[in-house]
Amino acid sequence: MNYFFEHLINAFQLPLKNPVLLFSLLLFIILLSPILLRKARIPNIIGLIISGVIIGPKGLGIIGENAMAQEGSIKLFSTIGLLYIMFIAGLELDLNRFRKQINKSLVFGGLTFIIPLGLGYPICSEILHLSPLASLLTASMFATHTLVSYPIISKYGLAKHSSVAITVGGTILTDTAVLIILAIITSAEKGNLDFGFWLTLITSLSIFSAIMFLLIPRIAKWFFSKLDSEKTSQYIFVLSVLFFSAFLAEVAGVEGIIGAFVAGLVLNRLIPSNSILMNRIEFIGNSLFIPFFLIFVGMVVDYRAFFNGTWPLIIAGVLTAFAIFSKWLAALVTQWIFKMSNNERQIIFGLSTSHAAATLAIIMVGYNNGNGILDINIVNGTVILILFTCMTSSFVTEAAGKKLLIQISEESDLDENETRLRNQHIIVSINELSGNEQLLDFALLISDQKVINPISVVSVYPNDAAAERMIRKSRKSLEDIVKHFSGHESKLNTIATIDHNVSSGLSRVAKELVADIVVLNDSRNKNLLSRIVGDDRAHLLDICDRTIFFCQLDNPSVSYDKVIVIAPPLSELEANFALWVERVIRLAQELTISIDLYASKATHERFEKVGLANKLDFNIHFQEIENVDDFFLYFDKKDHGIIVFCGARVGSVSYDLGTESFADKIEKACPNNDTIFIYPGMELDKMNENYNDISSTAINAGVETIQKIGREVGNIFKKSSSKKSK
Repeated sequence: MNYFFEHLINAFQLPLKNPVLLFSLLLFIILLSPILLRKARIPNIIGLIISGVIIGPKGLGIIGENAMAQEGSIKLFSTIGLLYIMFIAGLELDLNRFRKQINKSLVFGGLTFIIPLGLGYPICSEILHLSPLASLLTASMFATHTLVSYPIISKYGLAKHSSVAITVGGTILTDTAVLIILAIITSAEKGNLDFGFWLTLITSLSIFSAIMFLLIPRIAKWFFSKLDSEKTSQYIFVLSVLFFSAFLAEVAGVEGIIGAFVAGLVLNRLIPSNSILMNRIEFIGNSLFIPFFLIFVGMVVDYRAFFNGTWPLIIAGVLTAFAIFSKWLAALVTQWIFKMSNNERQIIFGLSTSHAAATLAIIMVGYNNGNGILDINIVNGTVILILFTCMTSSFVTEAAGKKLLIQISEESDLDENETRLRNQHIIVSINELSGNEQLLDFALLISDQKVINPISVVSVYPNDAAAERMIRKSRKSLEDIVKHFSGHESKLNTIATIDHNVSSGLSRVAKELVADIVVLNDSRNKNLLSRIVGDDRAHLLDICDRTIFFCQLDNPSVSYDKVIVIAPPLSELEANFALWVERVIRLAQELTISIDLYASKATHERFEKVGLANKLDFNIHFQEIENVDDFFLYFDKKDHGIIVFCGARVGSVSYDLGTESFADKIEKACPNNDTIFIYPGMELDKMNENYNDISSTAINAGVETIQKIGREVGNIFKKSSSKKSK
């Protein structure tokens, strides 16, 4: 018994050395810090940084210097957390919007680099009396910033906002420039700043860029294509790319944070923001690795420097005040140039004002240099700067994020439309033996994260002797599907039911749940009887008035290079045109690919209006066609895009005999392309009108059926005659 207590007392001797106990302590801090500070309305980030100050070697000494050393466990986790922040920033960046606003990012990157550097040099030289080299090094530190408050932006769903895209782009530009300056200063101090230095730097950065932008994307695309269902392997692969990229960046002569951000950019198109993999990446980073980094930032702070005389206080005050002012000035000038709102300026200021990783790296290089470019007072002042800028960044970003959300909602003139989108309901039919996971992945891609209703997964079985056994079996498979998708934030609602047939069951469930969209597998292999007299597709269209997506998904989504949309003339006049267009644009946005639209001019104009009305960023290439068959005149079979065809129900305004057979033509002409056949919903009374009287539509449908029979019978005789000739 005494041994137990002695062992317990030894384990709790300060500083803590047991790695398991250290890890437990940090996890408790991560758990309790937000809870304790919630009532005080202090951002979680500030709580973690303050916790680091308290337990660090400069505070209560609970964690010692050894754990924070380069080879220590705390340092390792904090490095992972920092790389994770930059990686997620690159991964969540809206590339479509970023491409459109690249000039704004360049301008902001230039301003946030030039203003702090240009004004900081004379301040360091004249007020702090630093040498020219030390003044340049300290002034370059002002230009850097770390996206410490980015998790707040991500939490509020503002990661794709234009002001965030501008700031993230500017961050990479200015940090890269500063880190290159750091390498130049270090080489100049050692006397190695010659032609060989520049040749080595340019060559290494070129090799790094070639590997990251040419080799890694191909490997990643192949990996995700071959292991589409192995979600755990995909996550491990993503981590491998992240840390390998950070290592390559360090070898190339820049900091690992640049490599982490580039890794995020490279994998951006391959990992949709609404996918299970993305959810896992964010969850593990935000709940574990990133908090470790924030705690480590607090551990670096030495509050005792305030009690060593007035000069350290003056240095800390000057450095902190100018660091905050210079970033605010850069954000203000950016606002003036691009006529942005005050809330957008505050978002830019909040994100860019925090100094952490790159700042600390620059100052420590200057301090640890053999000739001692910087003294301990500058180091302590910089650490205080890190603490106050991170706190300022968190408070400003939190407040500006809330105000920007309010501003967006007030400026929107689509309140009714947004309410409709939030109340949309998707049901997914899974009765096939395979392809269910891919079908659900597709449903997640086209669903809006703001939607209130869950995605309903429905299994329908015929009411026969085997019905009860099939229901039990179905419930087990539905449980497996829910378990598989448990890593995603979207809720799944599972239903197993009995009806006369699948179509009747789906139609009934869609009415009961007030669903907007029905998604189901559509087999390419149909027998002769189905093709002659009609199959489940035709039956479901007859009795279900919802918008229906018939999906033929055989390839992983990472293999798509574009979304090919074909819409018949007058399809823009259909009642649910905006519903399916919004989903298709969202699919392209999630996969970061362009849209090729084959339609009339009127359809094209309405298509773009729907995207703009829903504030979706997308790239579209338009080709005008007079009828859907004209599509084959322009289609290149080498395109690996997913084909989306907007069909038309009998009696709808865009219905034409040609559209009814076009789906079969697509299947024959494009056997290697995944396809989605969309039939916009119609009101039931309008659908019933088509069958109340004998109309030209009914006669046309009969003629079309007779033509089908003739073609199929002709094919039979052709096959039999060819066999006889052989």
